[in-house]
Amino acid sequence: MVLLLFFLLSLFSQTQSKPILTVSPKTLSKSGDHVLIQWSGIDSPSKLDWLGLYSPPDSSHDNFIGYKFLSSSPTWESGSGSISLPLTSLRSNYSFRIFRWSESEVNPDRHDQDHNPLPGTDHLLAESERVGFESGRGPEQIHLAWTGREGEMRVMFVAEDSEERHMRYGEKEGEWEGDVAVARAGRYEREDMCHAPANESVGWRDPGWIFDAVMSGLKGGIKYYYQVGSDSKGWSTTRSFVSWDASSKETLAFLFGDMGTATPYLTFSRTQDESISTMKWILRDLEALGDKPALVSHIGDISYARGYSWLWDEFFNLIEPVASKVPYHVCIGNHEYDWPSQPWRPEWSNSIYGTDGGGECGVPYSLRFNMPGNSSEPTGTRAPATQNLYYSFDMGTVHFVYMSTETNFLPGSSQYNFLKHDLESVDRTKTPFVVVQGHRPMYTTSYESRDAPLRQRMLEHLEPLFVKNNVTLALWGHVHRYERFCPLKNFTCGSMGLKGESWEALPVHVVIGMAGQDWQPTWEPRPDHPHDPVYPQPKRSLYRTGEFGYTRLVATKEKLILSFVGNHDGEVHDMVEILASGQVLNGGDGDSGRVGAVLKDEAMEYSFSHYVWGGSVLVLGGFVGYVFGFVSHARKRAASGRSWTFVKSEET
Repeated sequence: MVLLLFFLLSLFSQTQSKPILTVSPKTLSKSGDHVLIQWSGIDSPSKLDWLGLYSPPDSSHDNFIGYKFLSSSPTWESGSGSISLPLTSLRSNYSFRIFRWSESEVNPDRHDQDHNPLPGTDHLLAESERVGFESGRGPEQIHLAWTGREGEMRVMFVAEDSEERHMRYGEKEGEWEGDVAVARAGRYEREDMCHAPANESVGWRDPGWIFDAVMSGLKGGIKYYYQVGSDSKGWSTTRSFVSWDASSKETLAFLFGDMGTATPYLTFSRTQDESISTMKWILRDLEALGDKPALVSHIGDISYARGYSWLWDEFFNLIEPVASKVPYHVCIGNHEYDWPSQPWRPEWSNSIYGTDGGGECGVPYSLRFNMPGNSSEPTGTRAPATQNLYYSFDMGTVHFVYMSTETNFLPGSSQYNFLKHDLESVDRTKTPFVVVQGHRPMYTTSYESRDAPLRQRMLEHLEPLFVKNNVTLALWGHVHRYERFCPLKNFTCGSMGLKGESWEALPVHVVIGMAGQDWQPTWEPRPDHPHDPVYPQPKRSLYRTGEFGYTRLVATKEKLILSFVGNHDGEVHDMVEILASGQVLNGGDGDSGRVGAVLKDEAMEYSFSHYVWGGSVLVLGGFVGYVFGFVSHARKRAASGRSWTFVKSEET
């Protein structure tokens, strides 16, 4: 009897000492809401003890969404602590698990994209109850796009099932006046993915149902209110936008590339902290603009999901405060598309087109966005055709053109024929400015040698089209820096005619891949000293910087101004002005390219400063919650004080 009692007491003691893991609340109302995760009773805590996020909750130990080290809690050494995290709805519940991981178990062959070892899962200490989201809360991930037709606006969103959803809209909030549109539903499957990790359990998650609806009969320049959802499944909160006025003589746009998304946890793929700042400043500008229509243009490398599908959900959650207010337009980049057996892969491109898409083969990009036009290319697999490759539309005084550097653009291709016909057909009396956008740059002074064969063919076949048809601006991403060139033809700066001499209208090329991705390439070295860290700036490169940010475009009938805004202060750090004739007023030969070279009165007359300066930094409440949740987590590179990491050629 004594022995039995001793055994029971021992068993009871062991039960009592087992770590406890709790979560609160267990039901969240929407994406971005916080859950408080608390633990206690961890014996001999270690800095490598970690918390895993799992969705669905029954995922295997290795298939976590993300992780946090318990040492991020200030009280972790006591064996107790807490972490608060904002959660994005993945249309499935979450659970949390704590693991013990020792240094002797670190596997250097199993690491994340930053080459940090991924944590081991051999020793489970505790598992939480499940956390879910309220039913009937309405769809999420709302974003707008022009259809290319006057009086229309497209809205897309995501819901957990295919039950019919609608969009209702009107000029007065809550008064829909019978304006209701049925949303078309679609989705993609794991079998549509073409390579790992996208088609493996570690990367695949159910993407939900993607809905697409079009508002029609819109009056020009009017503020409209709208909701998406259904009576049975719930409606979204009311959003608003300003419809495009075809008679407007002003164009306002925000343009950038390579932004990605941020996460409040570490995960398999590198995420982009600076994307938060980019969205914050653009949201500030939109609030300051008031009831003026505008456009966002994201030219490739959109979410950097690279086969880890929940990062698409994180991305759309991040951009929703902006993308639900103004059209969000995109073109395809290598990290949306590239895969081992992509259909167009000429011999000269072997060093260019790799596995950057993470096995997505363009499918999430093609179905989560719906851009104007009907450009597409077959994948050669069971996956649907790749869409949103090349298209154009007019917005006020600007004709915007988007192209794909990942699919065939050579003479004889459908894309080349489109570009040639489109550029030759522009009515310059209606849209005096033409802005072409694509992902990989035609010009760059970065040391990005892998793309040299592609740039050679762009210069041979596309530059003559741009020059002949007086393209105003050519905007590119891929290189994660900002760099503005003089008006260019065949690497040669054209004369500006500022002193009365003759001049020729030539395209101004600008690299704008600085919106979030912090893998930074070095500049091109001196040919005779390739290994010395001295990178002279060629004459054609007038302004270049490694700072994060975005560009703002303002155009009237007379002038277009492109400004670079830095994320560290929200101020303009570079600017170029171009007249409707094609003449560049600053940033050409003999000019330093500094903002100070622009006459202050002219800059104030046309630039966003007319609307923005003096406006406070306004951030939507939900967005603020996301930011504060993100700031709470500690990243290794932040601790080291590095602002960026030098890039390997395959990381662009």
